[in-house]
Amino acid sequence: MERTLTQVRTRREGVAFSSGAQTIVHCEALVIETAEAPEFIDITEDVQRIVAESGARFGQATVYSTHTTAAIKVNENEPLLLQDMARILHEIAPLHADYEHNDFSRRTVNLDEEECANGHAHCQHLFLSTSETMPILEGQLPLGQWQRVFLVELDRPRQRRVLVNVIGVRG
Repeated sequence: MERTLTQVRTRREGVAFSSGAQTIVHCEALVIETAEAPEFIDITEDVQRIVAESGARFGQATVYSTHTTAAIKVNENEPLLLQDMARILHEIAPLHADYEHNDFSRRTVNLDEEECANGHAHCQHLFLSTSETMPILEGQLPLGQWQRVFLVELDRPRQRRVLVNVIGVRG
């Protein structure tokens, strides 16, 4: 059924306009130890704490993974759904498939001492994202009832770094 603009009702919430309000930029790093892959680590409480401590009343918070094999996603923290999502990631890019990236006899760039065969993790990451940006309204993230912020480990257990960057106004 087609709807005209007059049939769509909207409601404005948390509308903020403040001339002369103090602009703030706050960035904090979270260091997280992962245990397996794939692993969905709920970091919502940490992100909400950082937003609250920043003092921003209105603005945006960006949660950013500094890795190419660990993603940031907003989704529901329901155990069976997390199992489904892990299964889908395995189906998209299976661990034991052939990946050119894993051929160390031919690969000559971006190698380090801890290098492992992780082509699957990079390919899975293509379907996720490095960051999520969320609004800040009245000093809080207005997450939906079931929304949570996840660090998604795609590679192997290790230490991960996530930046939470808050830009907003105090006013």
